Amino acid sequence: MERPDFYRFHQGEKQLPFAAAEYAARLSGLRNSMEAAGVEACVFTSMHNIAYYSGFLYCSFGRPYGLVVTATDSVTISAGIDAAQPWRRSHGDNITYTDWARDNFWRAVRSVSGTHKVIGFEGDHLTLTQKALLDDFLMSTHCIDMAPATMRQRMHKSPAELALIRQGAQVADVGGYAIRDAIRPGAREIDVAMAGRDAMELEIAKRFPDAEYRDTWVWFQSGLNTDGAHNPVTSRALQHGDILSLNTFPMISGYYTALERTLFVGTVDDASLAVWQANVAAHEFGISLLQPGISCAEVTERINTFFAERDLLKYRTFGYGHSFGVLSHYYGREAGLELREDIDTVLEPGMVISMEPMLTIPQGLPGAGGYREHDILIITEDGNENITGYPYGPGFNVVG
Repeated sequence: MERPDFYRFHQGEKQLPFAAAEYAARLSGLRNSMEAAGVEACVFTSMHNIAYYSGFLYCSFGRPYGLVVTATDSVTISAGIDAAQPWRRSHGDNITYTDWARDNFWRAVRSVSGTHKVIGFEGDHLTLTQKALLDDFLMSTHCIDMAPATMRQRMHKSPAELALIRQGAQVADVGGYAIRDAIRPGAREIDVAMAGRDAMELEIAKRFPDAEYRDTWVWFQSGLNTDGAHNPVTSRALQHGDILSLNTFPMISGYYTALERTLFVGTVDDASLAVWQANVAAHEFGISLLQPGISCAEVTERINTFFAERDLLKYRTFGYGHSFGVLSHYYGREAGLELREDIDTVLEPGMVISMEPMLTIPQGLPGAGGYREHDILIITEDGNENITGYPYGPGFNVVG
């Protein structure tokens, strides 16, 4: 029996997060960047760029996946184990490669890209092993890193993206309220986290009945476990007087949104209250700074000064915010739009960014714990639009 290296398996109707015109506009922007750089074919391998330009969010399990874009074609490359699902979830064409021979993925890529071309790739994603295979199979005349150009494109959201991100922020609020309702002494972190996750997944299914449901999660931390922003959930039981960190992360078609809040169980002591209120004040000050025309570094420096004047800057552990869009805790990042000292990007209308100051007071000091508030802001022509609705601060978040 002769078995092919790759083939097309198309069945069912296409179901995508956005209209075809949205993907056509994104590809047009990409092709403009390709032309400016002299690139004849782009070979994308990251989840975020493949999802951004095609709608398809792959599940790797150790297999390579790709999107090949030329001046005329846009083709996702997927593994046989997925059958026709990648075609149904891709804008444009799809080719399935087989496992019968090693490196059939690259043979499928080559069938679209051709050989002896100028190839665009993602320098921040393609491994050394896969880059060597690209060079071997495509015999490119030259390779150009297109990751920076694609990141700049993703930082500016379309109206369709903004509409989805607004809904995501609302879903995050739903999860926040479900978590608040579940907080009580004796409840475990995992129990509270599951209440928030389940509420969000049901809400996403209600709002997006044709979507695929995956990756929505919650980090709910208590006591010492609040010291880091990304600490996983444990089975620790909540105690009266505990500091808590509520973090809800709905994922909708690869788009990430978030809600993060400080809470206390039952009561908050004076030392903790003072730190909490200072962080809330920094949060509000930071939101006021998010205006078109200001740079990320300038926002950072001004919040640094705010904390330094209160002798709290030494308790800051990371930047003050980041971009939103096609990203996740395990893929994607628009690193050019983060509120850090080393980022000079100037805020522009259509960008989406968080304000999320955090202070971590070490164990043994008064007010020990991690304090963090997080809102999502859309930069507008004359300021910003805060799309997070769940309240912050002691007035609403001393519960249980």
